[in-house]
Amino acid sequence: MHAPTDQELMELLDRVALRDEPALRRLYECTCARLYGLALRILGHKDWAEDVLQDSYLNIWRNAPQYRSALSPPLAWMGLVVRSRALDFLRRRRAERLHLNEELNEGQSPADDAGHGPSQLAEASEQAAALHRCLERLEQRQRQVVSLAYLRDLSHADLARQLQIPLGTVKTWVRRGLEQLRRCLAPHV
Repeated sequence: MHAPTDQELMELLDRVALRDEPALRRLYECTCARLYGLALRILGHKDWAEDVLQDSYLNIWRNAPQYRSALSPPLAWMGLVVRSRALDFLRRRRAERLHLNEELNEGQSPADDAGHGPSQLAEASEQAAALHRCLERLEQRQRQVVSLAYLRDLSHADLARQLQIPLGTVKTWVRRGLEQLRRCLAPHV
């Protein structure tokens, strides 16, 4: 199966917005591996990532009519949905743990399935939110190439071909975008 183009994904999202279930199934088949990988990186736990992925596709189904291709590439938009669902999951889990900790005797804490305590989960959530804020500060084209390079693991040459812009321009946008992200994220690392 070939990697779908942005145009193909936009067409699928348009059909999903019209409640076309086969289009959602095709969209899932084309994008689930990348989006699952993103959820797994954020959550660090396979079962959680699967739950978040399912919730994300329900969210994509509900919100497809609001997708605007002029604002972001389709895979980047879906990646933000997954990221948002994953961070919501971590916040809920943290709130549940805090509530449980209040009920337990001092010195006791529930076993941590992922090997991360509430403070590490909160820190990861804060870092992800900082990344989102920093990405929003990038110029639209820089954000697009950085998002595509990260979410699709595309080379500079692949990005230039897909976006139909010179290779040197892609390299400059990626380099400058990453430099800006590095500076913006420095206080949060």
